[in-house]
Amino acid sequence: MAEIKASDEFNRANRAFDNKLRPVDFEGFVGQEKIRERLLLAVEAAKARGEPLDHVLFSGPPGLGKTTLSYILGNAMGVNVKTTSGPVITKPGDLAGLLTSLEPGDIVFIDEIHRMAKTVEEYLYSAMEDYAIDIMLDQGPNARSVRLDLPRFTLVGATTRIGLIAAPLRARFGLVNRLSYYEPERLAEIVRRSALKLGVDIDDGGALEIARRSRGTPRIANNLLRRVRDYAQVKHDNFITESVATESLSLLEIDPHGLDEMDRRILETICVKFGGGPVGLSTIAVSVSEEPDTVEEAYEPFLIMEGYLDRTPKGRVATPLAYQALGLSK
Repeated sequence: MAEIKASDEFNRANRAFDNKLRPVDFEGFVGQEKIRERLLLAVEAAKARGEPLDHVLFSGPPGLGKTTLSYILGNAMGVNVKTTSGPVITKPGDLAGLLTSLEPGDIVFIDEIHRMAKTVEEYLYSAMEDYAIDIMLDQGPNARSVRLDLPRFTLVGATTRIGLIAAPLRARFGLVNRLSYYEPERLAEIVRRSALKLGVDIDDGGALEIARRSRGTPRIANNLLRRVRDYAQVKHDNFITESVATESLSLLEIDPHGLDEMDRRILETICVKFGGGPVGLSTIAVSVSEEPDTVEEAYEPFLIMEGYLDRTPKGRVATPLAYQALGLSK
């Protein structure tokens, strides 16, 4: 029981940390300029017509700002945002209870929408198009359908695997946006803003060093900033320079390329144990004691984007850059 309470406290602390650093408007949101411009245009047009915003779908790797943009949309439209996730909605009654509690114009944010049960997903079709859902009562000869009218609302979905969303559901989103990894310079700007909110001094070199090792992801950049802040607070008078960031991140085993311990284990498995590949995903996962989905969704995108790994029909293949990063000769 004590472990559960400690875990809950840790999760609450992480959420509080994320919320503290999360921007609340488009002006404070750094990066993703084209998406931000499209959303601003859609918000202004919807408000001018006095209508709810069209349904929005965000896709892309974790930590790039999908949830943040959903709350920014709510603030921009001046409406409430009700948050849930795909795996939580297990039966149509859960969805009906959520949607019937909305006020006109409210936003429903469903994270990991691709993991929603298919039986529930089909109820969203009429909800998104006709703002009504049909619920079946009883079974057999006594079965009857009851139509529930809904207020006009906006559904905002977020997914890390857009290919798993059924085509009929995907087609009902008017605005589909894919978020991309950030350049180090944009991440450095996020780090500087977050440091200001945390009350820690940081110079441009320190911010850029953290950004370089953040895998192009704001969430990782903020998490690394928190760890570097602890190091600077204890050993360097709460001031983060490039050398302080380098020392701290080296202690965390995050190298200048942004590769962490698991990244190196994956690359070493392919390069050393399997001669550079090709090797299957499940084999890699077993070798590094990790779930295949986690390897594929959390680690591979960065390794492929940076050119350390190739996907081929026969399996994963390490590139010469992977050997170079590990200090190995091919």
